[in-house]
This record gives sequence, structure tokens and C-alpha cells, in this order.
Amino acid sequence: MGVWQLLMAGGVMLLGLLGVLVPGVPGPWLVWAAVLWWAMHELTGTAWALLVGATAVLLINQVVVWLLPPRRLRGVGITRRTAVWAGVGALAGFVLLPVVGAVPGFVGGIYLCERRRLGGHGQARASTRAVMRAAGTSVLVELFGCLLVVGAWVTVTLRG
Repeated sequence: MGVWQLLMAGGVMLLGLLGVLVPGVPGPWLVWAAVLWWAMHELTGTAWALLVGATAVLLINQVVVWLLPPRRLRGVGITRRTAVWAGVGALAGFVLLPVVGAVPGFVGGIYLCERRRLGGHGQARASTRAVMRAAGTSVLVELFGCLLVVGAWVTVTLRG
């Protein structure tokens, strides 16, 4: 597989990860489509196994998201900056402590953003709890599933 195809699949996956943080953008579908496109160009057993695994993970992920309470973004104060900090925190946590680091990284990103915005620990903690109750849990579940798929793809790609 050429470098261009790898960059294309990786770019679409990155858009999918960012899409999870933006309401209305189908992030998991973009990640899955990138894995499908990559597997169709790779044509190996490992690529097809990864596609099947990604499909299963993202389907289970969607079921869990649907079982969670609906997102209530209005009135909580969730800004784009908060979503960016949460996403960066989840990505950093996922890289520093593979797989499980995404959860504390996500919550930590929200806390740091709110601490910067509000100034104090108590206010930032209360705001972080409100954000997680309103929408954070469903976004975190969706982002975690996508990070698992992207992490598996990176591992398979690096191993050749």
C-alpha cells in the first residue's frame, strides 16, 4: 500500500475523531469508512480482520450511546473550546496510557478548560460534573470507541 493511501485513510480517521467532538458530524462513520477504504486497498487477512473488529466495536459503541440519556447541551455552557480541550486530553491520555488513558484525559481536559475559564477548583469541578452529566458521557463513549479503532489501525499499519 502506498504512502498516499495511508495518509488518506489516516486523514479521514482524524476527521472522524474530530467529528465526534462536533455535534452533527458522523465521526464513527468516518472512522469506519476509512478502515473500509484501507482494507479494500490492503487486501490482506489482517486488514479484513481489523475491518470486522472495527465494525463490531463501533456497532457496540453506537448501542451504548443510544442507551445513555440524550445530550442536553443547552444551558450547561459547553463551548467549542471545552470540546477541543476534552478531545486533546483524551488523545493525550490515549497515547500516554494506551486505551484506558483516554477517560481521565477527557475529563482532565474539560477540568483544565473550566479551571482556566472560571479560575477556581470548586467552580471548575462543579462545571466539569455538569458537562459530563449533560453530554460528556456520550461523547466520551463515542470517542473511546473511535480511539480504539484508530489505535488498532495504527498498530496494524506500523507492524506492516
